[in-house]
Amino acid sequence: MLSVELHAHSSRSYDGRDPIEALLEQARAVGLDGLAVTDHDEIGASLEAAELAPEYGLIGIPGMEVTSEAGHVLALGVRELIPADLPFDETIDRIHEAGGIAVVPHPFQSSRSGVAPNVPPASLARADAIEVYNSRLLTGRGNRRAEAFAEKHGLPVTAGSDAHVAEMVGRAVTDIDADEPTVEAIIDAIREGRTEIGGRRTPWRVSFMQAAAGAKRRVRNRLRNMF
Repeated sequence: MLSVELHAHSSRSYDGRDPIEALLEQARAVGLDGLAVTDHDEIGASLEAAELAPEYGLIGIPGMEVTSEAGHVLALGVRELIPADLPFDETIDRIHEAGGIAVVPHPFQSSRSGVAPNVPPASLARADAIEVYNSRLLTGRGNRRAEAFAEKHGLPVTAGSDAHVAEMVGRAVTDIDADEPTVEAIIDAIREGRTEIGGRRTPWRVSFMQAAAGAKRRVRNRLRNMF
C-alpha cells in the first residue's frame, strides 16, 4: 500500500502560500509515499513537483484542480493544462483525453465550489472517484454525503487534506493498493477502487487563516488583471 496526498496547493494557487519544495519536504517528513500538487487552474508547479519528488523519496503525481462551470474537479495524472470554465461533462472528457482521472473534491460543499448542487447525479457519477474525506470540514456533513453518494453509485473513494499551507500536507491520506510505485499504477488503482482513506480535521484556526488569505489574494489578482 502506498500512502498518498492527493489534494494540496502550492503558492502558484491564488490561495496557496508555500513553494513546492516546502510541500515535498512536509510529505517526506510525515512519511508519505507520494504527493499530488493540485493548484487551481495551473499545472506548472505540479509538473515541477513531480520532477523533484524522487529527490525527496516520493512519487510525484502531476495534476491540477480545474474550475468547471459547475465547480471544482481534480485532474490527476494529466501533464497538460485542462481549460477552466468548461461544462462539467466536457471537463471530465478533457481530463480523460489527457490520460488522467477525474476526482470530484468536496462535492456537496457549495460554499467551496462543490459541483453536486449544479449537476444531475448521473453526471456526477461519471467521475472516476469521489473525495469522501476532505480535511477542511466544519461539521463533516459534506463528507458524509459524499461517502453516501460514492457508495450508492459504486464509485472509488479518495481523501485529501486540501492543504493550502505546507504543514497541513498529510492531514488526509489515500492508501492505494498499487501494483508498483509509479504514477500510472497509482492512477489505475484509484480508477479500479483499490483505495482506503484516513484523515484528521484541519484545525479551524488554520482553515479560517487559509480562507482569509485566499480572499485577499483573489482581490489582489482581480485588481492586477483590471489594470
